[in-house]
Amino acid sequence: MSEANGGLGMAEVDWVLLAEESGYAALPHPFVETTCVVAPLLDDTDDPHDVLAEVLAGERQAGAVSLTSALVPWGDAITYLVSIDRPQGDGWVVRRVQGGLAVGDTADQKRTLADTVDAGRRVVRLGAWQADAGFATGATAERAFDRGALGTAAQLVGLGRRMLDLSVGYVAERQQFGVPIGSQQAVKHHLADAAMALRFAAPVVYAAAWELATGAPTASRTVSTAKALASDAARLTARQALQVHGAIGYTTEYDLHLYLKRAEALSRTWGDAAWHRRRVATALGI
Repeated sequence: MSEANGGLGMAEVDWVLLAEESGYAALPHPFVETTCVVAPLLDDTDDPHDVLAEVLAGERQAGAVSLTSALVPWGDAITYLVSIDRPQGDGWVVRRVQGGLAVGDTADQKRTLADTVDAGRRVVRLGAWQADAGFATGATAERAFDRGALGTAAQLVGLGRRMLDLSVGYVAERQQFGVPIGSQQAVKHHLADAAMALRFAAPVVYAAAWELATGAPTASRTVSTAKALASDAARLTARQALQVHGAIGYTTEYDLHLYLKRAEALSRTWGDAAWHRRRVATALGI
């Protein structure tokens, strides 16, 4: 977002690398929602609710949900929430969500975490809520969605890299019949497939960042291509990583589970691979 409003003046080509590293670390923080979506959106719309300064100062946690989702990541701490949707195929719109995340001392006011695969994201399900008529529409709203999808795609690439690194380290150390299991061709093939999928996805993520930053007319299509490829690559890497780790990969004592769960959750966030492929097909007129 702009330096005039307290930001660092970073464009998508800058923060996409930070998003990737936040995925590599499975960062337990709403980096994409706050840094990549809400803060730039408020900057683009002249901060209609007068909360940008608090968000930048860390005094207010901002969140975003998309495509009619009722699940709010990091919802136990969110105090400013927006929804980004394209109702029934109409134009994109961003609304402020109020209610549904009430917090207080009584039982019905406490936020209850949803039962999701990745408990580290602290997902809360929206209750009764209402939204305003929309404070951003059209290209501004669509760009906010694209930033969320791009940031998540970058995190998926980072997650894939981390799972691959853990797997390579493990198979080089774990031995059977007196030799490292990584010396076996079948294990090598599993990890090579994962590495190739990530190497195909990452450049498309970077290309999407460049197109968003430069206002290219094909930016949304490339973002969807990136999200579909990154989702598939991360899920493939997760399966292969679990395969080569064996039973230890299932245990909560071993860090792999953190990345497996985060990859599964993020692959379905901001549109899954199938949704984004349909969006690409629509953009191509097929």
